[in-house]
Amino acid sequence: MNEQLNTFIQVVQSGSFSKAAEKLFVSPTAVMKQMNLLEKHVAMPLLIRTNHGIELTKAGKSFSKDAVFMVQYFQEALLRMRQSAQSNQLVIRVGTSMLNPCKVLLDMWNEVSDQFPQFKINIVHFEDDSHTLPTTYRTIGKHFDFIVGPTITENWKEYFRVFELGSYRFCFALSRNHRLASKKTMSVKDLYGEQLAVVNGGGSDVIDEIRDFLIRNHPKIRIKDIPRLYDIDVFNRCEESGVVLLTLDVWADIHPSLVTIPSDLDFTIPYGLLYPLHPSEDVNQFLEIIKEMQSQHS
Repeated sequence: MNEQLNTFIQVVQSGSFSKAAEKLFVSPTAVMKQMNLLEKHVAMPLLIRTNHGIELTKAGKSFSKDAVFMVQYFQEALLRMRQSAQSNQLVIRVGTSMLNPCKVLLDMWNEVSDQFPQFKINIVHFEDDSHTLPTTYRTIGKHFDFIVGPTITENWKEYFRVFELGSYRFCFALSRNHRLASKKTMSVKDLYGEQLAVVNGGGSDVIDEIRDFLIRNHPKIRIKDIPRLYDIDVFNRCEESGVVLLTLDVWADIHPSLVTIPSDLDFTIPYGLLYPLHPSEDVNQFLEIIKEMQSQHS
């Protein structure tokens, strides 16, 4: 209806369908159809078609006086509605970084976001730095409502909760110049004689199990413990030194000079939504929506 009113106003101002069509960047036929629909809607003729253009009927003259007001009022009503919706929006702050990308959550949310217009997602970037990450995790609930990431550290329970979404598989990352870089998949035995960097800064039971498994069953692999959390600097150092890095499939594109190859390690690590120990009501509502989606997909 609003489109018909706008077209009617332009026809009245232009004096013909063809001139109105030029102003509206549509065809004269499209303008005629809109006017026919409008006259059908109001159940009376508004325009007199002539060879020289259009003239207004008596009803059309009366209607044209109010049409501009109706369009203006409609636009103002839309603006008030949007302003009201924005004032009542529930803002959910989602942290994101190279090693903790929020794409998984955003992809899920985009499936249902039109059903929950009261929620607005605010993306908050943070740095992947092994020195600052522990502090970052402690600020979940202050600077972020959610972070999406693997639960590598076992010391998280005193800082945040986790809603599990799935699991990541362990892979090997190595320089594109490495002798093994062309392989599609890698067996643990392919690493015999190689140095394997294993990050050991988060007290992860899974990584401890992998280390013990390799030391016990594959002593020909030289384990290089890195006493820190995963961060970009770890990837840089492995690329520069030629050392193979124990990594996750989700980090396959982290470093352009490293190639990440699936392994035959039968270990996985869970990932999910990291959220506050004491979430707000807004966060709880948002989380319940995600949980419902997860249950439907599983």
